[in-house]
Amino acid sequence: MLEHIIKAYNEAVFETDSEAAFAVVDTALAQGISAEDIVFKVVIPAVEEMMSRITKDPDTNLAQHFMTAQIAASVTEKMLEKFQRPPEIIGRVVMGTASGDLHSLGKRIVMGCLKALMVEVSDLGVNVPAERFVDAAVAADAQVIAISAMMVHTATGPKGASRVRELLRERGLEERIRLVVGGAPYRFDGELYKSVGADAWAADGVSAGRVIVDLIREVKP
Repeated sequence: MLEHIIKAYNEAVFETDSEAAFAVVDTALAQGISAEDIVFKVVIPAVEEMMSRITKDPDTNLAQHFMTAQIAASVTEKMLEKFQRPPEIIGRVVMGTASGDLHSLGKRIVMGCLKALMVEVSDLGVNVPAERFVDAAVAADAQVIAISAMMVHTATGPKGASRVRELLRERGLEERIRLVVGGAPYRFDGELYKSVGADAWAADGVSAGRVIVDLIREVKP
């Protein structure tokens, strides 16, 4: 029974058909499959499959990634209400776009993936000052700060990731909080993340989920 549900759910999400995906989930619940099994045996493996696909083919459709991530996040939120006990959150991340940058699509894909992977996300929005990233991470007891930038000057500017790194160093937080960056400038130059002081970078919104989870585990084994 579960194998049929997995197959039907995967077909729905990879066709970006949210109505079909929710219909599969409702059918699974009606057949007695637990909300926990739907999340951990259906939704999360589908997200991981999406991550695997984009690793093999970085040029796969961005809209599909976005919709798959959003479906996963929506299904997960619905199922969490039905868990017998609250699931264990594996970690926390604060996320936003760099100061001066107003792009948000990549960030929204990351958030969808992370929610499905049991990572608590604080979305700081766009045009976020460096100080706010650090203050929010401390307040949320987050293990990772994730900064998106779609323009070179916001990626490398003095108010972006490099300033966040300075603040982490000044406040003695480098062992507690990791810094990850993403966006077009980093895809053009795979070494750029080092020059702005980040611990890692992600080529796209989907693979960012895996990168962030790995960084959380570095801080919180």
